[in-house]
Amino acid sequence: MSDGGPAEAVRSTFRNQAKSCEQLGSPFTARLCRLAAERLNGETAVGCRVLNWPGDPSATGDALALRLFGALHALVLLHRDEELQGCYPPNHADDATLWSACEAVLARHADFIIERLGSAPQTNEVRRSGALLPGFLTVARLFGMPLVLSEIGASAGLNLHWDRYRYALPKGEWGDKTSAVVIAPDWAGRPPPIGPIDIVERAGCDLNPLNPADENDRLLLLSYIWADQLDRLDRTRKALDIAASEARLVERAEAIDWLKVRLATSFPGAVHVIYHSVAWQYLPATAQRQGEALISAAGVAATDEAPIARLQMEADGQTPGAALSLQIWPGGEKHLIGRADFHGRWVAWEGWPAISL
Repeated sequence: MSDGGPAEAVRSTFRNQAKSCEQLGSPFTARLCRLAAERLNGETAVGCRVLNWPGDPSATGDALALRLFGALHALVLLHRDEELQGCYPPNHADDATLWSACEAVLARHADFIIERLGSAPQTNEVRRSGALLPGFLTVARLFGMPLVLSEIGASAGLNLHWDRYRYALPKGEWGDKTSAVVIAPDWAGRPPPIGPIDIVERAGCDLNPLNPADENDRLLLLSYIWADQLDRLDRTRKALDIAASEARLVERAEAIDWLKVRLATSFPGAVHVIYHSVAWQYLPATAQRQGEALISAAGVAATDEAPIARLQMEADGQTPGAALSLQIWPGGEKHLIGRADFHGRWVAWEGWPAISL
């Protein structure tokens, strides 16, 4: 179906999102996206709203497809619609049955869905901790000091608690051996520099921090996990339980305002690690430049007694996956230390040149 204008842009967005979902291991969400691209019409209030979306419907804009199917998944998680739930994993339905259930839901739960369409998707992918961990291990090995953690775009803070998870790595396990959260990425390349890590302080910021102890916030986070990725749902629930048992660490703040305050404090005897995963790209260009300047200025002021590191897992226009990079001060030495799947399913580790295993 081709409508032209905004509607065709929306359908194109849904088709593109389907490709991304397939690449990231969610054939069910890919089906939903393709069905919506082909069959969604303006006969319901939801359909009309989606097809006449006033903003940028793309994945790098308003992520409209994720908003819509996050709302439907929330209804399934709330057990609010038996017909739709019967078509969702672990159940199976053919395309005609699945889309019929979706169309009925668009009409039955229009107010709920339209309200959710107004909010940007929010995720907190726990497996990214498995991609970040070798970076933290590298910092600990390089400096032999405790770490102070500062995460930008921390959401519910699940990746601020990375030391409270259990990891399966090429040369054995690391982390809390009693943890219910187990992270076991497919690994390629060198093994990471396994060793002890002591964390003396941790904090994060987010425009919309979620409270892991709040049922509505938990539902929001879980609803944006693709419904056929049951292991992600289970892992995230367990990570939310861990975070809920700890003090709330994530402050509601603009990244730049928060960085100004956070970087104004020196931490003698510890390495201050500023880190972010698939978050920097969502900052406006002006904010990115300000952030780079702030971190660089703090790096120039770093000393051997109070060093600074910046660990990033971000898209860099290359494939596959995201780039893992590490920069340390004093000195400002920076290296690409690996690549990782955006959801943390695999890690290709290159390591820091000065570290021999």
